[in-house]
Amino acid sequence: MRAAVYYGPNKVEIADVPEPQVGPGQVKVKVGFNGICGTDLHEYYAGPIFIPTEPHALTGQQMPLVLGHEFSGTVTEVGKGVTGTSVGDRVAIEPIYRCGHCAPCVAGNYNICQQIGFHGLMSDGGMAEYTVVPADMVHQLPDNVSLELGALVEPMSVAYHAATLGDVRPGDTAMVFGAGPIGIGLWFALRGKGLDDVLVVEPSPTRRAAVEALGAKTLDPTVVDVPEYVRDATDGRGADAVYDAAGVQPSVETALACVGARKPMVSVAIYEKPLETPLLNLVMNESRIQGSLCYTSADCEAVIALMAEGKYDPTGWVSAIALDSVVEDGFEALHAGTKMKVLVDPSQ
Repeated sequence: MRAAVYYGPNKVEIADVPEPQVGPGQVKVKVGFNGICGTDLHEYYAGPIFIPTEPHALTGQQMPLVLGHEFSGTVTEVGKGVTGTSVGDRVAIEPIYRCGHCAPCVAGNYNICQQIGFHGLMSDGGMAEYTVVPADMVHQLPDNVSLELGALVEPMSVAYHAATLGDVRPGDTAMVFGAGPIGIGLWFALRGKGLDDVLVVEPSPTRRAAVEALGAKTLDPTVVDVPEYVRDATDGRGADAVYDAAGVQPSVETALACVGARKPMVSVAIYEKPLETPLLNLVMNESRIQGSLCYTSADCEAVIALMAEGKYDPTGWVSAIALDSVVEDGFEALHAGTKMKVLVDPSQ
C-alpha cells in the first residue's frame, strides 16, 4: 500500500509499504481522510521532536514511520476478542497510547500519561491507505457525520478539552487568541457549550475572514486596544475565560490583560520560544494559567455528538489533497500560510 513515511527533517516520502495485519484486540481501518497537524509540521521542519529515534516504550516503534494521527475511515477487519466494532463501521480514531498504571492513568487522566504515545507519531499512522489500531481507539461516527468531519474529531477534541478546562457556562464572555484550526475549534466548542459572547483575536486578515465567515466576531489586535475593548464590553469585569491558541508572547500578554479576576487563561498552544509571563497581573488579579493537553474519550464523544447536531462547519477553512501531493500541497502550503487545514485523501 502507499503511505507517507517520515525519514527525518524535510524528508517525507510516498512509499510502498506492507499492508498492516490485524492482531488480537485490534481493528483494521481503510483510511478516509487524515489531517495534517501542527505537530506534523514541527516534525517535518524541525524534527524529530516527538517521533522516537529509539523504540517507544509503549509501541516499540521508531523512525522511519508512517505519519498521521488525525484520521477517520471504515473498518475492514476486526481482530480476535474485539466487541462493539464491526466490519463496515465508519469511525474516527482517538490516537492515544497510554500505560494504564502511572498516577495520571490511574486517576483517569490518561491524556497526561507519563509514557504517552500517539498513533502516527510513535507508531505507523493514518497517512496511508490502511492502518491498524487498538480497538479502544475507535469511536463510531453517526450516519450524518461525514468522514471529512470525522478526520477533524481529533483536533476538535483538543479544542473541546481546553474549552472545558475554562469552566465556562452560558452567559459568560470568552476570548480565543489565534484563529488557526485549534482556535476555530475552540470557537465551535464554546458555542456548542452555549456561549454567545465569544471573541476571536487574530492579526491575520485571511484567518479573520475565515472564522468570520463561520459567524464569529473578531478583533484585530493591530488596530484595536483589545484589553480596553474587553473592559468596556464587560463593564470592567474582564473575560470569564481566555484561551491561547496562538503560542506567541504578544497573545499571552494580551490574554492575561483581558482575563477577569480569579478566572483562567487556558493554554492550548505549542510554544517554540521561552515566554516572559507577567506574573504581577496574575497576582493582582488572582487569575491563573491552566495548561491543556490532548483529550479523553469523553471529549471525542462530545465533539462527535455536536457534529451530529450540525455544530461544526468545515466550509472555507478545510481542504483535501491527494496523498501524492502531501509535501507540496500539504506541508509547504500550511507552512507558507496559503492553507489553514489540510486533509489527505489516500484514495486519490
